[in-house]
Amino acid sequence: MEETVTILQQVKDNFTLVFLFSVFVGVVLWALRPGSKATHKDVANIPFRHEDKPATDRPSGLPEVSERIAQFKEARL
Repeated sequence: MEETVTILQQVKDNFTLVFLFSVFVGVVLWALRPGSKATHKDVANIPFRHEDKPATDRPSGLPEVSERIAQFKEARL
């Protein structure tokens, strides 16, 4: 009985290793696929988008944090 458990545990361990390695290779290949070059360039240039003026902390049109908190409290009542 103990040998069967050991064999099953080894099979499970090997399957897990192969599965996780396959997931890793798949993620690497997905990230390096030719179609993602434009996305990677865009993300890499995020810090340089606003050279002449700094980026705002929040998009225009959104209320300040204190106003949003007040709206949330009113909505809960």
